Amino acid sequence: MSDTDIQQEIWDLYDRNGNRTGETFVRGFGNFRDIPEGKYHLVVDLLVLHADGTYLLTKRSDIKDVYPGYWEASAGGSAVSGEEPLEAAVRELYEETGLTADSLELVDITYRDVSHGVYYSYLARVSGDKDRIVLQEGETTDYKWVDREGLLDYVDSDEAMTAHNDRYKSYINKLR
Repeated sequence: MSDTDIQQEIWDLYDRNGNRTGETFVRGFGNFRDIPEGKYHLVVDLLVLHADGTYLLTKRSDIKDVYPGYWEASAGGSAVSGEEPLEAAVRELYEETGLTADSLELVDITYRDVSHGVYYSYLARVSGDKDRIVLQEGETTDYKWVDREGLLDYVDSDEAMTAHNDRYKSYINKLR
């Protein structure tokens, strides 16, 4: 995949205290590693919980630059310049799933130096028809709903994306 194959995004850069620095960064395939040391881009992820108690797992596209083809217990992505975390969360949830949250609960804020990201992790409560998921081309290729045990089985498996699990650790521990 080349830089021209992904939608060009401009990200605001943040310092370690969560303040915008006034600098921006143009996204390219895998180039988040080129963000200067001590600077971060804003990322949101959402663990989706349906009113019936099931959780949404989505399969990442094989063309993703990070964890291609993996299943994840998350929807989300990077905020574009000017977006606040909650705005980005609402947009990303809708773009990747077609869902609108009944409520969003902030679970954790995590800084990851390796990915130069500050992650805002939300629990998104949704209701409505579970078969109306709309997969975003280039982002996701499949989905499934799992019960609490299915989520815990996924989290404990070798297939789980450990960075996501770490961000939801307190929530997952409550489920246990």
